[in-house]
Amino acid sequence: MGRSQINWRLYNKALKDRGKITFWFSKDVAKSWYSKEKTGSRGASYTYSQAAVDTLSMIRFKFGLTLRETQGFAESLAELMNLSIRIPDYTTLSRRLAAAHDDIAAKLSKGKSVHVVVDSTGLKVFGEGEWKVRQHGYSKRRTWMKLHLAVNEADSQILSVLLTTNSFKDNEVFGDLMDQVPADVHQATGDGAYDAKNCWNWTEKNKVCGVFPPKKNAKIQVHGNTDIKASQRDKLLRLRRKVGKKMWKKKTKYSRRSIAETAMFRFKTLLGQNLSSRWIANQIAEATIKCKILNMMPTPAAL
Repeated sequence: MGRSQINWRLYNKALKDRGKITFWFSKDVAKSWYSKEKTGSRGASYTYSQAAVDTLSMIRFKFGLTLRETQGFAESLAELMNLSIRIPDYTTLSRRLAAAHDDIAAKLSKGKSVHVVVDSTGLKVFGEGEWKVRQHGYSKRRTWMKLHLAVNEADSQILSVLLTTNSFKDNEVFGDLMDQVPADVHQATGDGAYDAKNCWNWTEKNKVCGVFPPKKNAKIQVHGNTDIKASQRDKLLRLRRKVGKKMWKKKTKYSRRSIAETAMFRFKTLLGQNLSSRWIANQIAEATIKCKILNMMPTPAAL
């Protein structure tokens, strides 16, 4: 989309809405504040609905609050908005964070096929100060997790998210990441880290056009003088040799992969580079909730 086609008036309004408290604490949520569902296990049912916990968690991560600060902030907000609701205490917010809903993507039109771009980045868990590193070096403990995102190329909406330890390679979780996308996919684009057999197998199996740049020393596996059907990777190699690298990127829309890098930049700029949660289940929920927040913040392309 060209700059002249962007509705800058709506985009400026969307930027201002990001700072509005009522944007995160709507009256619709207040109506479904208390839980009506049974836990299905022994003991009392939940007092507060998952929507209430998710809403307070979104406020917490959006404004960078601690658990106790979130409770106090929400109590004062409910008072200012004249809402007769009780606010969960900070221990409840911490205990129920891991149950955050997994559906982060906006509702897509039925039958709509999407072009998905994928990428990953690191998020610090146990941050180490510059002075400590200078004096004693980095510790051997795990200090960061790896965030994997699948993003809709058309509107920058995050369609699926995975959080893994830093020992996982991008191509190892590609299939799981793509299986969570709630829409039909006609193209999946990623950088050279996804040029792996399991990624190509997934695209072939699901009849998706894969665009992962083959390595410089890559060789064509099936030559044209045989009856065996050429793989997607071989076709990409032939096209790149024929038209050159620059034109290859244009014809395959590989350059649109930058949308995923932009999503990573927005994530770290707006929501920070750290995960405040200590337990892995809570870290996964935190990453999921932060992606929900990003999807609530439209980009120029979405307007």
